[in-house]
Amino acid sequence: MVRETTLSADDFVYPLFVTHGEGVEHPIPSMPGVRHLSVDTLLREGEAAANEGIPAVLLFGIPNAKDATGSEAYADEGIIQKAVRALKRELPQLLVVTDVCLCEYTDHGHCGIVRSDGTVENDSTLDLLARTAVSHAEAGADIVAPSDMMDGRIGAIRAALDTVGLVHTPVMSYAAKYASAFYGPFREAAGSTPAFGDRRSYQMDPANRREALREVRLDVEEGADMIMVKPALPYLDILREVRDTFPELPVAAYNVSGEYAMVKAAAQNGWIEERRSVLELLTGIKRAGADLILTYHAREAARWLREESRV
Repeated sequence: MVRETTLSADDFVYPLFVTHGEGVEHPIPSMPGVRHLSVDTLLREGEAAANEGIPAVLLFGIPNAKDATGSEAYADEGIIQKAVRALKRELPQLLVVTDVCLCEYTDHGHCGIVRSDGTVENDSTLDLLARTAVSHAEAGADIVAPSDMMDGRIGAIRAALDTVGLVHTPVMSYAAKYASAFYGPFREAAGSTPAFGDRRSYQMDPANRREALREVRLDVEEGADMIMVKPALPYLDILREVRDTFPELPVAAYNVSGEYAMVKAAAQNGWIEERRSVLELLTGIKRAGADLILTYHAREAARWLREESRV
């Protein structure tokens, strides 16, 4: 009766990795319970998530081939485009969010076009990101979520969507995305580890708070409909400040791969109780101000919450 924060399956967005092929269910070693899925097995996983009460999935694509400009990201027959069409045809009740970035699709692993000196070229990357967002939305994506952290990409994507008449497609911005050590398992899963250098030139310094609020404000001014803080657990203070500073917008937090993997590893070693730990950390993320929580724990957390409600 007096609980101040209530966690439910309605809060979750379930990230999934989709790849070409048929009958694919390849386990990702550093993320126990998470798999690469082909479109047919993705449909089964999406249906199971919907039956657990999870309203939305977030899709990451694993392409057949990579090149310098990440061309499969915006190809009409790219893996994300195929997956979105299948999900919207077979599971129309499931909200489909697509990650908009190039790092999974480029042969160098960076989030944009790379100059000869190894730096990322911000402005020419914007056109490719906008093409990617439009192709996802035209395939049926309900929300596009740019994660690249290029300056000006929200404005470019919003303008591109509006130009082709997709004025009602919301943009969920990875607005405060830090250069974090907790992305390691994801990079293994997506094959997106940079071939050289790192992403600190366009992702945020973990020590910076004011910069996060400035980045979020710029994205809001450019037309972001939802804003995200990533990762979640080391940045709960940022999440709370973003929530308080921008009360008019939905705020998401990404409980990222490294955070997930740490809990799984500790639980498998018997060092912590997994169920209680997961529900506690997800409740903490919501208490800090998240309206939406992107988490690989989504299905098991939804099941545990349902079981608790029956007690």
